[in-house]
Amino acid sequence: MKTRILNDVPTKVSIISFRRRITYWFDKHGRAFPWRQSIVPFKVLIAEMMLRRTKAGQVENVFEELFKEFPDVQSLAQGNPKEIDSILYHLGLHWRTPAFQEVARALVRDYGGEVPVTREELKNLPGVGEYVAGAVLSIAYSQKEWIVDSNVVRVFKRYFGVDTSKEGRRDQHVIEMAKTYVLTSSPRKANLAIIDFAALVCVPGKPKHEECPIRNSCDFYKQTQHGSS
Repeated sequence: MKTRILNDVPTKVSIISFRRRITYWFDKHGRAFPWRQSIVPFKVLIAEMMLRRTKAGQVENVFEELFKEFPDVQSLAQGNPKEIDSILYHLGLHWRTPAFQEVARALVRDYGGEVPVTREELKNLPGVGEYVAGAVLSIAYSQKEWIVDSNVVRVFKRYFGVDTSKEGRRDQHVIEMAKTYVLTSSPRKANLAIIDFAALVCVPGKPKHEECPIRNSCDFYKQTQHGSS
């Protein structure tokens, strides 16, 4: 069987067209979570740290309970670890208590309790990597900052037909695509749109083609249809 040659890295025009269609879908189908409604940078930061390897729907109640008991950076920094553990325990998040408190204490100590507004400063905080930094800057501060995780890689790979390594989130061409994708007047909406599209439609395993508004221009869908014909 002949190996199919994957497409080249997409053009800026094609990425912009993709973004426009994804954000249009998001206007109708985007999810509403508490950290998205009232944009408080510290809450966005903690939410993004919670969301690593955890589904957003599972995080929602824990997030609200945590900030009901510890409403700001100072109270979380000074909070009783056992009390925080008891809130996070049911999701298996209790092991993250030290990370949450370390980042809160670092913000109080080094930034007067404020969340920094540059990628490098955020990445210097305990427990914060590229994805969380980009998510905080784009969602909380509406900066044109890129995000790449396995979900973003999956959507790009399927739609554009680009090749990726096993660690696709580290591939420079994928990062460049994400940087182009977020060059918009609404970077917050753009990044939230691809996050939700990956979670609700372009899911792992078998994507929901019947619900996908961009399937007819999706490389993966075309190959699926070709293979079934």
